[in-house]
Amino acid sequence: MLSWQVGRVKITRIVEMDLPVPAKCVPQATSAELRKSPWLYPHFVSEDDSILKLSIHALLVEAPGLKLVVDTCIGNDRPREITGGQPLATPFLQHLGEAGWSRDGVDTVVCTHLHVDHVGWNTMLENGKWVPTFPKARYLLGRHEYDFWCTYDDEEQQTMLGDSVKPIFDAGLVQLVELDHLISPEIRLTPSIGHTPGHVSVMIESDGERAVITGDMTHHPCQMAHPDWMFGDNDPKAAELTRSRLFAEWADQTILVIGTHYPAPTAGHVVRDGAAFRFAV
Repeated sequence: MLSWQVGRVKITRIVEMDLPVPAKCVPQATSAELRKSPWLYPHFVSEDDSILKLSIHALLVEAPGLKLVVDTCIGNDRPREITGGQPLATPFLQHLGEAGWSRDGVDTVVCTHLHVDHVGWNTMLENGKWVPTFPKARYLLGRHEYDFWCTYDDEEQQTMLGDSVKPIFDAGLVQLVELDHLISPEIRLTPSIGHTPGHVSVMIESDGERAVITGDMTHHPCQMAHPDWMFGDNDPKAAELTRSRLFAEWADQTILVIGTHYPAPTAGHVVRDGAAFRFAV
């Protein structure tokens, strides 16, 4: 279980599942192109160049007076396309307990955006009914993000809203927030749109130290070398511009970049590498 200390803030990674993605899903990610970035090996690309390694995990953020969960993965008991149409049955809540956290102890949840692999453990199945997993938490959802997906004509997306979002509204736990919402003195949201229209990342600053939880503004470190490589971005041009802008802001700084889908070691620093960037872990 990986964890990092940023000033007085502790961030812990709780893995739901590994997600190996065939490199051919990104047409530009040929063996020749990947090998131009030797720093991708061995953590992020398979030895034979055929697999881009990703992870689905939640990040537990413990700050003074705050226990925050950032992104809640896929969740159990839901057949999703990303899981091959089969429901998961993972020990996610057990791992939460092993980290010293409890369901009742979480006071805030942030979803960087409303895709199925970021909202699942908002709720859990209990006696045949979807109920909030964290019954004492405020669930912070982006106002623009929520408005966009509410009218989006996609069956799985609407199913997700029904089992992972509607129950927390029904329980009165949702707070719709703006792209730059301040969560606590150490933690705030920052706009990183493109992957979705209301996507945010999470900025952490404490005692002069800084970190960022990316969300899906980047899925894989190869995008540091190639900000134009896409992983299902809603607005490809905006997503590319966001990656280029934020990688440039973070480059050669002490800011710890924690990739929401980056496999272990998951966190590192952005370093300028010619006209683009690389990930130093």
